Amino acid sequence: MAAAGGARNHTPVNPPRLQDVATLAGVSTATVSRALSGKEHVSARARAKVQQAAQELGFVVSYHASSLASGRSRNIGVVLPYVDRWYFSTVLEGVAGALIEAGYDLSLYNFEGDRYRETVLTDFLLRKRLDAAVAVSLHLDPTDTEQLFSAGIPLVGVGGTLVGAPTISIDDLDVGRRATEHLIGLGHRRIAHLGGAEEGKRYFPMSNNRRAGYEQAMARAGLPVQPAWSLIADYTFTDAYHRTKNLLADPIDRPTAIFAASDEMAAGAILAARDLGLTVPGNLSVIGVDAHPIGEAFGLTTIDQHTRQQGVRAVGRLLEHLAGENSEPTNEVLPAHFVVRNSTGPATDPIDT
Repeated sequence: MAAAGGARNHTPVNPPRLQDVATLAGVSTATVSRALSGKEHVSARARAKVQQAAQELGFVVSYHASSLASGRSRNIGVVLPYVDRWYFSTVLEGVAGALIEAGYDLSLYNFEGDRYRETVLTDFLLRKRLDAAVAVSLHLDPTDTEQLFSAGIPLVGVGGTLVGAPTISIDDLDVGRRATEHLIGLGHRRIAHLGGAEEGKRYFPMSNNRRAGYEQAMARAGLPVQPAWSLIADYTFTDAYHRTKNLLADPIDRPTAIFAASDEMAAGAILAARDLGLTVPGNLSVIGVDAHPIGEAFGLTTIDQHTRQQGVRAVGRLLEHLAGENSEPTNEVLPAHFVVRNSTGPATDPIDT
C-alpha cells in the first residue's frame, strides 16, 4: 500500500559512463578518451560520433579522473608583473579565452611589481599543479627557466626572448623607429619621446627598445635628441599628462611632435596640449603604440601590436608543445601595423621651417 501523501519510490539513475559512450558510438573506450580530451589524433568521423553520443547521453568529462589517468592537471599558469595595466590585462584576456576554448583552467600569479616575484618562481610554480606556464614581459634567468623545465613545466614567454623557451613578441626597436620616422616624414624636426623607465634585468626591455628606436631614427635623420625632451613616465594617463604639460609650457622651446611609447601616455599628452590651448595636430602631432580603445576617442595615430593576439598565440604554442609538436625555443615575432588617424599632421610651427 502506498504511504500517506502518495510518496513514490524513485530508482536512482546512474550517470552515463565512458563505456556507455563507447558502446553508443561504436568505438573503443580509448578512442572516446582521446576524442574528448582533444589532445591526441582521432579521425574527424570518429570524433564526431563520440561527441554526438556524449551529447545524447549527457556525458560530462570528469577532469579529475582524466587528470589522474593522464598525469596532467589541464591547468595553465599565467605570470604577470601587474594585472591593473591595459597591456597585461589584454594579453591575459587573450590567454584566458584561448584556454577556455581548449578546455583548460587558468591559475593567475601577479607579481605586483617585484613584491611576490621570488615567492611565485621558487614556490607556487613548482608545486606540480600546472601543465605549463605563460610568462608575460618577464625576463627570467636561465636558472629560473631550467628550474621550471626540471619540474616538467613547459614555458612560453610573451614580450621578449627566454633562454630555452619559445616566445611571442613584436619588434619594439622597429616600432620605435617607425613611429619616429612617421613624424620625421611629416616634416617634424623637434620631436620628443615619452617613455617608461628602464626595465633592468627583471623585465623585457620594451621601454628601452622603443626609446632606442626613437634615437636611431633621429640620428639617421641627423636630428638632435634633447635630453629634456626624453621624458620618463609610468605608462599612466595622469603621469603623462603632467609631464607633457610641463614640457609644453615653454612657448619658445618646445617640440612640435611627441612619440609616446603607449596610447594611454599619448592620450595624456594630447589632453595636456589642449589644456594649454594648443591644437592637435596643428601645433603638436602625437603618435602612440598599442591600439588601445582610448585612441579612437582621441583620434590617435598608433601602431597596433595586436596585444590580445599575443596571448592567444602563446597558448597556441603551449598546446602544440603539450601535443608533442613545435617545441623549438624560437622567438615568434608578430607584425605591428600602423593605424593613421588625425593626431599627426605636417609640421607647421615656424620654428621648424
